Amino acid sequence: MTPHPDTSALHTRLQRDGFAFATAETMRSLLPVEALTDWPAFVASWNDLAPDSYLAASGRHRRRRHATFSAETIGGVRAEAHQPHYQSLKYNPLQGDILRWFEPVQPDIVEGASLRRILAFCHACFGALAPEVARWHVEVHQFRIEARADEAGEPTPEGVHRDGVDYVLVLLIDRENIERGTTTIHTADRSEIGHFTLTHPLDAALVDDHRVFHGVTAVTPLDPALPAHRDVLVVTFRRQAEPA
Repeated sequence: MTPHPDTSALHTRLQRDGFAFATAETMRSLLPVEALTDWPAFVASWNDLAPDSYLAASGRHRRRRHATFSAETIGGVRAEAHQPHYQSLKYNPLQGDILRWFEPVQPDIVEGASLRRILAFCHACFGALAPEVARWHVEVHQFRIEARADEAGEPTPEGVHRDGVDYVLVLLIDRENIERGTTTIHTADRSEIGHFTLTHPLDAALVDDHRVFHGVTAVTPLDPALPAHRDVLVVTFRRQAEPA
């Protein structure tokens, strides 16, 4: 697959370091923003996420929706039937070995220009790093982490971890009345090798999940009297074996 001509710097950093931080300015040139024709509705859809009942059972709170796609060298990105999200205990000691059914991403968002352009970017970027892969299993997660005066929000309650996929994009959608939320990157022995904070809408983290671990520090309200949240879109790409 031919990479987008402007992604060469991201490819270099992912191949060299196992991760890359891309500023909103960079991402605006890579997507590009004029193709995100439904962006206001896309951002507003985070106001209609469903509670994550699996975390609520552990005394933690966040909101999310989930969708599954496939991405093929010939045929591009296609939405798949709604299905559960699964991680083994190896990758998620908090909620591993559970088939987690989340509310689906709304159909107009699944088919909308913003999500489709983001997925096309991921397919071009990650596909260029593994051109031998003909088909990818793609999952999309809309997350809202809410912070309260008496309870910090936890973007990664499982701690520093890997997702059990090949590549990950974390794209900031919105930050409202929060501080902290620093992304940290680690080697297998948990030594920190990088950190940055997604601050502006479209700031992004790209991760080679085979090579590095990642986590995000808790978020707290700047003004405890006002609502506070961190909205992100997470896209994962996992190579899918050809049928025997």
